[in-house]
Amino acid sequence: MGSIGYARVSTLEQNADLQRAALGAAGCDRIFTDHGVSGTVASRPELDKLLDHLREGDEVVVWKLDRLGRNIRNLLAPIDDLEQRGVHFRSITEGISTTGPMGRAMLTVMSAFAQLERDQLAERTRAGMAVAAEQGRKARRREVTIDHATVKRARDLKVQGLAPADIGKIIGTSRATVYRYLSMGMNEVS
Repeated sequence: MGSIGYARVSTLEQNADLQRAALGAAGCDRIFTDHGVSGTVASRPELDKLLDHLREGDEVVVWKLDRLGRNIRNLLAPIDDLEQRGVHFRSITEGISTTGPMGRAMLTVMSAFAQLERDQLAERTRAGMAVAAEQGRKARRREVTIDHATVKRARDLKVQGLAPADIGKIIGTSRATVYRYLSMGMNEVS
């Protein structure tokens, strides 16, 4: 029986060191970390490994509730599964543990408020985009200058047989950017 930590960052550019440090300080014997994986995705490689590793009496620890799931369904489904398997759950930041009925009730209430906060953020974003459209502006991503040498490096690494995710780590971009680089014509590169 042990405490097993789970950390997650949504993009490859983010760093999970803060989460891992907090999980280590919370007494986690082992920490599984997903990099570049959204909390809305049900299947996450390291979370799947963690779930396979668990035994009855273990405890899963996260730094914050949203590391396990970004909406109520993605948060409560794995916790229900853990409870059925005799595994406890604890969130460090919110101070919630499923070892008692009060902890479970608090978890449900807090996840509902987290969902409300995300819904309100999405609503504010849509409203801001509507106002911008009325003023003749379009919402768009910032422009990025693409370096010919970086694109060439990405292509050379692909020829060597590296996967786009690995190429992204080497050249310091996301996997999606690597795919974009690999599909570009040379006249599109500045």
